[in-house]
Amino acid sequence: MITSGPTPTATASRPAPSSSAATAAPATGSLTTLLWTRSLRGDRDLGPTVVEGRVPDDLRGSLYRNGPGAFESFGRRYAHPFEGDGALTTVRFDGAAPRAGSRLTESAGLVEERAAGRALYGTHLPWARKLANALRGKGKNTANTSVVAWQGRLFALMEAARPTEIDPVTLRTIGETDLDGVIHGWFSAHPHRVASRRTTYNFGVEYGRKTKLHLYALPDTGPARTLATLELDGGPMLHDFIATDEHLVFFVSPTRVNALRALTGIGDFTQLFGWKPELGTEIIVVPIDDPSAPIRFKTDAFYQWHFANAWSRPGEVVVDYVRYPDFGSFAELGHLADSHQPALSQARYHRAVIDLRARRLRSDALADAVCEFPKVHPRVEGAAHQVAWLALGDLEGLGCLDVSTGAITAHRVPAHQRVSEPIFVPRAGATDERDGHVLALCFDGQRDESFVAIYDGRELAAGPTARIWLGYAVPITFHGVWVPA
Repeated sequence: MITSGPTPTATASRPAPSSSAATAAPATGSLTTLLWTRSLRGDRDLGPTVVEGRVPDDLRGSLYRNGPGAFESFGRRYAHPFEGDGALTTVRFDGAAPRAGSRLTESAGLVEERAAGRALYGTHLPWARKLANALRGKGKNTANTSVVAWQGRLFALMEAARPTEIDPVTLRTIGETDLDGVIHGWFSAHPHRVASRRTTYNFGVEYGRKTKLHLYALPDTGPARTLATLELDGGPMLHDFIATDEHLVFFVSPTRVNALRALTGIGDFTQLFGWKPELGTEIIVVPIDDPSAPIRFKTDAFYQWHFANAWSRPGEVVVDYVRYPDFGSFAELGHLADSHQPALSQARYHRAVIDLRARRLRSDALADAVCEFPKVHPRVEGAAHQVAWLALGDLEGLGCLDVSTGAITAHRVPAHQRVSEPIFVPRAGATDERDGHVLALCFDGQRDESFVAIYDGRELAAGPTARIWLGYAVPITFHGVWVPA
């Protein structure tokens, strides 16, 4: 069941647009095409915004968003949006008028391409160039998927590379890091914090003759460390995991890297991975305090991009996630500009219960709505939660799911707008999981301009209490983080 408030009109309570928005040419093409194929039009230093409504007085900090900022290189379009060069966007809230800026992440590979004056990386290149890169083990760290703040530092992430450190004030690229020798190979784009342990956990996959899964702990204080290393069957495409206060949980779906294509450069990005349902999905549950004794078993094949949250209880682990029947959404995301169907149409919010003794998983849908990018209150990460925040449909609105009833309170944006992953910012001292602000970086096709929508989490259906207009358009962003002042 979904309950929604009225959809506002395009002109509701809106002041005159900023000069940059007023002179911009009308957007052309579908919203999907604009978001997923048009590059950021130049770096934007931190500058003024136009505020519609009232910014909450207690909202003090920085919103960071990450996604592909360049979809082509020297006139050659990347084969898939996931290959795009990353760009970070920030909006700062300090009690005065918010300021916003965006900047392309200058990876070593991008700097090398600029010096050469031609594209050097990507599956869109001629076969000979791709083969040469593969033989030399060279690639480009696009840092285009997510962003994490840790001990006052900021890192842009992709799942197939090391973290890239970013100056949190200027957004300028500092460079790749292995966190003082801790990171072996790659570092996932999806770290998860466990509030009760005051620690952020992550993983990295290292491909080779034997595929290794490295597990990492980044405590709020003290150095990063490796928890354990496990061996995996074959070479899976492992996008996300989830953590409880006792366990790290992995759903290793039967996606497999096509080693021959990867080594020879045959085919484009969408052909690098195959779906082998006969292998099943492997469930791996790793005790944090005894990582050398994981529980592993297989179940019927399914796929997931993202987890919402998980918690442990005697003999079981409960996992909330967005489930797909297969890996078809990967190729669909690569052809969004040519398709009229949303790539996430089979995504459903599920709850899995893992019986640790019987080594069995049961999974049931909690809601029938198409949804993605689930988030929960930071205080309950790793523990039981009551609500989850969602992006609905083809990024057409935001929802608050009551996990006990399956009811979704929603706000749908006008047809010429799209939302992104919701970020929940709790009010100080609040105990209700809805008592806070919900932030989403949105795009308005009529104005050809992006804005941050601010919602009261207790009144989501009423629509945004404020919109922060950036004055320019930002391409699709996948994930973000709120860093309190």
